[in-house]
Amino acid sequence: MGVRVHKNFFNGLTEALADIAKDQYWPTTLISEPTPPPPVHWHDCEAHGYVMSGSTWILDGATGERLTIEPGDKLVIPAGALHIEGQGNETVVYIVAIPEARSYADAFRLLPADDPSRPQG
Repeated sequence: MGVRVHKNFFNGLTEALADIAKDQYWPTTLISEPTPPPPVHWHDCEAHGYVMSGSTWILDGATGERLTIEPGDKLVIPAGALHIEGQGNETVVYIVAIPEARSYADAFRLLPADDPSRPQG
């Protein structure tokens, strides 16, 4: 149930949106400014991130592996997967897609690692 990075998965906006449409997910744009990383956390829905510009890293809480993400990469974070979004030195622009229409604030609440409602698997 860990985080996955598909390197060089897409080339540009059209290909990213086609993949999102294939999965019938709901897209939005995330512009992530350089900030300190949050604590280990999880979200209650699967999220797909398509890195459009900039680069950073994500820590897979299941393996402890620090994964570099850069333009053209697709990031898949399963519901319940522990992770930390890394601190980059530059602005990173993503298209983020989730399985259902929800507000960004609701879908991406930082749920604590020890929350008993976290799916196991």
